[in-house]
Amino acid sequence: MGIKSILKFSLKFKLTQNEVEFSIDDEKSLFKSLKRGIKMNIKLHFKKAFTVSLLGLSGLSLIACSQSAIPKKVEDENAQISSIEQIKKNGVVRIGVFSDKPPFGYLDAQGKNQGFDVEIAKHVAKDLLGDENKVEFVLTEAANRVEYLKANKVDIIFANFTVTPERKEVVDFAQPYLKVALGVVSPKDQPITDIAQLKGQTLLVNKGTTADSFFSKQHPEIKLQKYEQNTETFDALKDKRGVALAHDNLLVLAWAKENPNYTVGIANLGEQDLIAPAVKKGNTELLDWLNQDLQKLSQEGVIQQAYEKTLKPVYGDGISEKDLLVE
Repeated sequence: MGIKSILKFSLKFKLTQNEVEFSIDDEKSLFKSLKRGIKMNIKLHFKKAFTVSLLGLSGLSLIACSQSAIPKKVEDENAQISSIEQIKKNGVVRIGVFSDKPPFGYLDAQGKNQGFDVEIAKHVAKDLLGDENKVEFVLTEAANRVEYLKANKVDIIFANFTVTPERKEVVDFAQPYLKVALGVVSPKDQPITDIAQLKGQTLLVNKGTTADSFFSKQHPEIKLQKYEQNTETFDALKDKRGVALAHDNLLVLAWAKENPNYTVGIANLGEQDLIAPAVKKGNTELLDWLNQDLQKLSQEGVIQQAYEKTLKPVYGDGISEKDLLVE
């Protein structure tokens, strides 16, 4: 089928129960525009005429549309997409978690989600929908957490999300439940115990993490090698692609215990931060409910139980409960 044949078409769109038709008038001009790669305007008949701008080189994109053509009911439904009512209607709450950050969020040998964040998330699902199994764990990376909320791919993020002023501008954080700072892990035979040792060296970090932001802004003299996944970053350290790795101190301390040839030479770097779950910016209904539920879970000892089950076996007596949990 030729391009001109393809351009001769009539499309139908269904918006709720209203059926709307439109067709392209100026086929010849459209063909020439696409061929030349220039911008042109074409009128589409959509009950009320409105203008669409087409870019020949970058493809077709609708950039303007009569607001009256979109039923208010559809707008209202879209506005409520992450609301409690919509979650209950779906019968499942979508929670973003890590797949490779033990002991906070990871997949076990059977492919099941485990970790501190996961334990709390299950209780949140139970309180919201009456069953902890009514949760869909969506695997995310550090750099994707904000985007997943913006794009409505998840309802809540429980992925070791450090609260920062920059992130507060794009997501709404709930009540924090963990304390955290930055840590630097390095080979035991070549330990990094001071930031000054990193000048001119390659430091390994994960994209979109607090460590990435901290060193990018505060220490431009240090070369950063960035990776998407935690497993990639730690493998890079083992392969000596960098002299050290910077991440949340709770993570590097846990990793060093499992890898005795490495040591956390810098255990507390920068200011102490807080870790909290997050929802899409502006979703105050879900945010208010989540804050109340986290308060309830804390009072009932659920968060402490999650600590006993997932974190204490890793850290032992080396880190006290008071140093980790937010009261």
